[in-house]
Amino acid sequence: MIVDHDVIVLGAGLAGMRAGLEAARAGANVAIITKVHPIRSHSSAAQGGINAAIAEDDTWESHAFDTVKGSDYLADQDAVEIMAREAPADIIEFEHMGVIFYRNEDGKLGRRAFGGASLARTYFVGDITGQALLVTLYDQILKAGVKVYEEWFATAVHMEDGACRGLVALEMITGELHLLRAKAVIFASGGLGRLYEPSTNALICTGDGYSLAYRAGAPLMDMAMVQYHPTTLAGSGFLMTEAARGEGAYLLNSEGERFMKKYAPNKMELAARDVTSRAEATEIAEGRGIDGNVLLDLRHLGPDVILKKLPQIHEMALDYLGIDMIKEPVPVRPGMHYQMGGIKTDVDGATRVPGIYAAGEVACVSVHGGNRLGANSLLDTIVFGRRSGRKAAEYARTVTASGGGEDLLRREKERLDELMSRPYTGETCAGLRLELATMMDEKVGLYRSDAGLKEALQALHGFRGRYANVWVGDKGRVFNQALTFVLELGFLLDCGETIIRDAMHRKESRGAHTHVDYPERNDREWLKHTVLTHRGEGQEPEMSYAPVTITQWQPEVRTY
Repeated sequence: MIVDHDVIVLGAGLAGMRAGLEAARAGANVAIITKVHPIRSHSSAAQGGINAAIAEDDTWESHAFDTVKGSDYLADQDAVEIMAREAPADIIEFEHMGVIFYRNEDGKLGRRAFGGASLARTYFVGDITGQALLVTLYDQILKAGVKVYEEWFATAVHMEDGACRGLVALEMITGELHLLRAKAVIFASGGLGRLYEPSTNALICTGDGYSLAYRAGAPLMDMAMVQYHPTTLAGSGFLMTEAARGEGAYLLNSEGERFMKKYAPNKMELAARDVTSRAEATEIAEGRGIDGNVLLDLRHLGPDVILKKLPQIHEMALDYLGIDMIKEPVPVRPGMHYQMGGIKTDVDGATRVPGIYAAGEVACVSVHGGNRLGANSLLDTIVFGRRSGRKAAEYARTVTASGGGEDLLRREKERLDELMSRPYTGETCAGLRLELATMMDEKVGLYRSDAGLKEALQALHGFRGRYANVWVGDKGRVFNQALTFVLELGFLLDCGETIIRDAMHRKESRGAHTHVDYPERNDREWLKHTVLTHRGEGQEPEMSYAPVTITQWQPEVRTY
């Protein structure tokens, strides 16, 4: 089947649906492709809230400065200013759409504190904020009549004369491949968390958009900046929201000490995520952990706060560890959480490749730089999803419809047939994926070294060789997840290589990139973005640089 649209959005999380809604409002014929039902998108896992300077005692400048400082001065300040300025109106619009934000005793929108912020500016719906926003936005998508190709899996980008003109996608329920032509494609496919183990990310977060756009010619920027969240549940990696610490929870070591006073005496448990994660790792490494974890203690908050404001994580601790956080602390540890780098875009989501736009975690505007502040991710999806949707629709009006793509569709069918017909070699997708994720956590995780990164690149090359022999166990066509898992592993290998190469190149420590051989931040040589461009199969990517945009805030020593 071949279908034509003006704008196609890959991904139905908050960034994707917000982009689709805005493009439809601008008059475009819009379709959204998503490999899961939209409400199953990973945006639903965001718990703690969304930032904005709405209150009378707050300013957008304060929000912007906190974001720039949190980024370890790698964020582009023009983009940060746009996000901070436009945040209040976007949150009010979502309330008008129907999101029931928490309100305080005065009837005003209630706030909670989050890490790295100079005052409380995080607006929330209990500890299910992402889910509340996502469900409401899905209602708007249905109301606007946006076409959703649900449980369709993108396999390739359709390029024509150097411009993006659509996608090839697998209709999972039938196993049929289709060509979806468009004048513009917005990549809003989320993160790459399953490249690491453990991770807070859903099994669907496999870096599809990074790899597809990268191979289509769109550069990737600052891929070394991989965020570890300080509080993931022991044994599972489930996110235990930063909102717990925002409400006043403590982090304790095996000696019962609130150890953050040593690392961030002013902010304590509400230091930036990279600072807090490294502090926990230090406590564990120096023997003050408990079976490789520290403790998140909420007991002093009382059942009223826990059950009203943090009901989801209370239930998760009970279900998975049998621990009632009202009565005892919960073991947590750092786990991979978010990718600050991604497809390089301008503030309207445009890339270097005509017709390719990006928004959300897969994009790098850059508003997060070296370290994202909690509750800025939902804001990023809403602000830049909206802006990219509008610009993609405007661009589509200037472009004539595509007429090609049949050859690409045929080649993709042949490629998938080859995958399906491979004989059993003993090389399984699950085994290789676990080896890859464990290696990335060990060598390209919270701490990096020259020797470890070199070993990681060698290991990745070995995984690529083995990937050519991975067996697809299911030979059927209907909802063949064995096939899509193998395709996802190919995307993850691309993402892993770009992260490793970027980390090898950056000879300093900044934000989430902690390099033990270069422990200090080096603004003189490394206050710049690193940019990777694909040069063809088997070739080393091209490395280049882009300046960091500084408007108001010169880099300073970063303390909390």
